[in-house]
Amino acid sequence: MLRDRHSERGTLDRLLEAVQSGESRALVLRGESGVGKTALLEYMAERATRRGLLVARVVGVQSEMELAFAGLHQLCGPMLDRAERLAGPQRRALCTAFGLSDGPAPDRFLVGLAVLGLIAEVACKRPLVCVVDDAQWLDHASAQALAFVARRLEAESVAMVFASRLPDKVVELEDLPELEVTGLAPNEARALLGEVVRGPVDDRVLDRIVAETRGNPLALLELPRGLTSAQLVAGFGLSGAQALPRQIEESFRRQVATLDAEARQLLLVAAAEPVGDPVLVWRAAERLGIGSAAAAPSVATGLVEIGTVVRFRHPLVRSAIYWAASPEERRNAHQALADATDAETDPDRRAWHHAQAASAPDEVVAAELERSADRAQARGGLAAAAAFLERAAELTPEPSRRADRTLAAAQATHHAGMPDATRRLLALVEALPLDKLQAAQMDLLRARIALTVNRGREAPPLLLGAAKQLEPLDVRLARETYLDALLATMFAGALADDGVRAAAEAARAAPAPVQPPRAPDLLLDGLAIRFTDGYAAGVPILRQALCAFRSPKLCASELHWLWLAHITAGNLWDEATLETSRHLELARDAGALTTLPLALTSRIGSLVYLGELAEAAGLLQEVESVSAATGIPVAPYGALLLAAWRGREADAFRLIETTTEEVLRRGEGFGLIITGAADALLCNSLGRYEDAYAAARRASEYPPVMGVEPWGVLVELIEAATRGGRPEQAAGALEQLVETTRASGTDWALGIEARCRALMSEAGGAEDAYREAIERLGRTRIKGELARAHLVFGEWLRRERRRLDAREQLRIAFESFSAMGMEAFAGRAARELGATGETARKRNVETSSELTAQEAQIVRLVREGLSNPEIAARLFLSPRTVEWHLSRIFGKLNITSRRQLRSRAYQSL
Repeated sequence: MLRDRHSERGTLDRLLEAVQSGESRALVLRGESGVGKTALLEYMAERATRRGLLVARVVGVQSEMELAFAGLHQLCGPMLDRAERLAGPQRRALCTAFGLSDGPAPDRFLVGLAVLGLIAEVACKRPLVCVVDDAQWLDHASAQALAFVARRLEAESVAMVFASRLPDKVVELEDLPELEVTGLAPNEARALLGEVVRGPVDDRVLDRIVAETRGNPLALLELPRGLTSAQLVAGFGLSGAQALPRQIEESFRRQVATLDAEARQLLLVAAAEPVGDPVLVWRAAERLGIGSAAAAPSVATGLVEIGTVVRFRHPLVRSAIYWAASPEERRNAHQALADATDAETDPDRRAWHHAQAASAPDEVVAAELERSADRAQARGGLAAAAAFLERAAELTPEPSRRADRTLAAAQATHHAGMPDATRRLLALVEALPLDKLQAAQMDLLRARIALTVNRGREAPPLLLGAAKQLEPLDVRLARETYLDALLATMFAGALADDGVRAAAEAARAAPAPVQPPRAPDLLLDGLAIRFTDGYAAGVPILRQALCAFRSPKLCASELHWLWLAHITAGNLWDEATLETSRHLELARDAGALTTLPLALTSRIGSLVYLGELAEAAGLLQEVESVSAATGIPVAPYGALLLAAWRGREADAFRLIETTTEEVLRRGEGFGLIITGAADALLCNSLGRYEDAYAAARRASEYPPVMGVEPWGVLVELIEAATRGGRPEQAAGALEQLVETTRASGTDWALGIEARCRALMSEAGGAEDAYREAIERLGRTRIKGELARAHLVFGEWLRRERRRLDAREQLRIAFESFSAMGMEAFAGRAARELGATGETARKRNVETSSELTAQEAQIVRLVREGLSNPEIAARLFLSPRTVEWHLSRIFGKLNITSRRQLRSRAYQSL
């Protein structure tokens, strides 16, 4: 019976009502051990069953925290008959994670998406309540996947309810709704205590017990057990300074101490066995000479139940039994369990028991753990692999081999996204005798942590140092590290301690690649030449590199470098590479969700220059979905560029301000060029030329290190300077711009150059330059810059008093900007049209204003021909939620089918 808990029960009842009505909910019950979280979960499960809802259970087990997906398997194991309904990549990821099939290690977020789809499938006929107790003891991979699902629930009729112990923190659950469970009210606590304490007891003693337990129900029930009446009457000596769970554990220890040695030994074996398998427990007990009669005293006290599963009355009972035993007794229990565990069907638990049984270094056990780490890593359990490798290192007798295994553990924690754990392991490595390769690998890992955590000025010198050490040891890895160092230095830009030239000189001196050179090798050599010998010198080899990155034979391992290749394409005015969506397609096909945000950001930048702002906005929503689902922060450069070209003044200036503050904090000088270029472009589009000049002038003083922004800044500077009567400053910027446009020689580059020359030309030569710009840009897909050429040509024609000719150009500019959604430029064109005596026609109000951003994105994906499961995978939703959104979209637009969404009437959505 639950005493009190009226508020908590009300919350859980409302949650069940919402789920039964078709909604989804997530909730985390948090409270100290013994406060009643499990009782509340049982209450909810019982109520859910009465209402006809399905109930699925997961219990975190402390000793299983190192076994990848152990908790997730509890939930999904009974559901796997529905896995065939999942999309192929999701089904393969889930089966690989559970060791049911071989394949490359699945992305952990793809596993989460598979679980979301599986749960949604199960809930199709009856609402589902997933109950997760002791979430603080979930293995890392399971915690990530279950939290991922809980954050993505919308319309699946699913509840995810977790119970987590205070003060432990489950980082993955921190952003979910919480309900804190506290102790009972004093009157209820006294009533509960009265059920346990018999005989005369001083009221002041009862009050003291209630006060010192803070109404914790388990403490009220368990602490008095085993104490004599004299102890209670004398004043039950709880120590206020002692942590409550320890007090409860001590109560359980007192109860265990009353049992005979054989009963205690059986309880210890059960406590050391995490699965609750009675057959395995009895098999291990038999090896220790323990008979079946040993269970009777423990069962009689209520400490444990041994039926189809072995279940302790409370997790603290297991903890109390385990830690009350001596180290030798614990090792003996683990050894018996290892001997009783089947090496074929459960090799990882067997390896772990062997490791816990070891009292000294043992290479055989260490090697067994290393094989378990390989299996965990193959299933995507990086945190589990790190735990196996760390314990393997502790048991490795030979120092060099120990260093190898500790380094491998550190690399696994790094890839699992745990930088603090990685640094701790690297500190252990540093204390060991290392050879040159191990020392270089240690420094490389430190550098990569710096690059991952903070893309600022700290990473470049660390990466350059590691690359230098690797040169005589591993040429391929050394060259890849130099490319990382160049990337880091380019990010840091003006804020780097040493300039990009120093990094380029070091990279240029690196050993030649193994022939034939790969795409990253060509990119490294091209960038090194570009930053030592100049832009023109680097163009030929950089073009070879970009061609190699466009090749269908590109290796999956080279996906990491596609983002840098995309940036280089912008720098080279290479429209062919910029317009391809290969980076995004490869990231999606590979299920590489950790690299997907960069791929999406790159594609957004491309689409903006191609004038596809609506599609770019849809991808921006996808970036936000990915970031929210994975917890991976994404730099706002794509959003910033989109806002500037859209001309949405408030949004763009807010993004410029916040991004500038952030890049200064991180030391990411590259961002200062991006924000300056976006600021100048926005101000030019609004006709605020003085502000545009100031922004572009500031940004032009930073070293031009990457992307389209360096020449983009010059383009904005030339337009602002000519409009503001600064011909000398415009001429200087044009001279710098021509160095890149002539070396590139593409229509995009030469069209921009012609437009800039036209802005600075006298009346005689201006018209030819404007027409050249329009002709060249008209042969490209760079629609925004083409519209700008029509705009400035029209403005020039108006000033030349050629109104009819001006109207033609301005009308084209206005209609182009309006169709692309470039509001500020469209407004500037409309004002110029008005000055010629023609009024620009206003666009009709779009029906899309009725749709949310996510609904508009779903409409665009339907028009692309994607099915509901494909849309769900793209947006990290379940197919059922997509179906729900479509029903709302149909209602808002007064239509009845997907076919209508693909019709011409809805092409602007």
